[in-house]
Amino acid sequence: MRVALPDSTLTAARKRLRAALQTRRRTVARAERAHAATRAALNADRLLRLRAGWRIGIYASLPDELDSAPLIALAEARGCRIYLPRIDRRRVGRKMRFVEMIGPQRPNRLGIAEPQGARTLGARWLHVVFLPLVGFDSCGVRLGTGGGFYDRAFAFRRWRAVWHAPRLVGFGYAFQQLERITPAAHDVLLDAVVTEEGVIRCATG
Repeated sequence: MRVALPDSTLTAARKRLRAALQTRRRTVARAERAHAATRAALNADRLLRLRAGWRIGIYASLPDELDSAPLIALAEARGCRIYLPRIDRRRVGRKMRFVEMIGPQRPNRLGIAEPQGARTLGARWLHVVFLPLVGFDSCGVRLGTGGGFYDRAFAFRRWRAVWHAPRLVGFGYAFQQLERITPAAHDVLLDAVVTEEGVIRCATG
């Protein structure tokens, strides 16, 4: 019988794991990062066969994350509409909204580029969302940076028995895969993860 870890113990364990993985991610050389990003974008297209008219949520990458630019360029070439997340700090709980990638962008306090336009879309109306990650396992448990924005934005998926749209796909390096990450009660599972080495179909996908 598996015993659930106390919240404080789980939080501390995740903090240590997150720090180790982020340190490893910062060691990736620029050329290696660029090559991995291009290969991962091609693997994403192989998994999903991106189609014109799809509404795609993609993150604007920070320097130590797997670069999302090649994936954005490929999705645009396929005729997809691209939406970037924006944190609305005026709302209770600092909710994440998705804004079409049109017009000017401005970095938020974390240095993440956010579109400034008014064309927002509810998370449930996206076809596919590519999520940044610090770590992941084959069951679809995602270790993020700890802000909980994606888990809150897609919390509605945890209550669905059949319809799991939008499809949630992690986008990261192969070395970020772990044997197992103890899930937290608020975790929203990934359907798949795409890396430079291929595609990992998770338990939900």
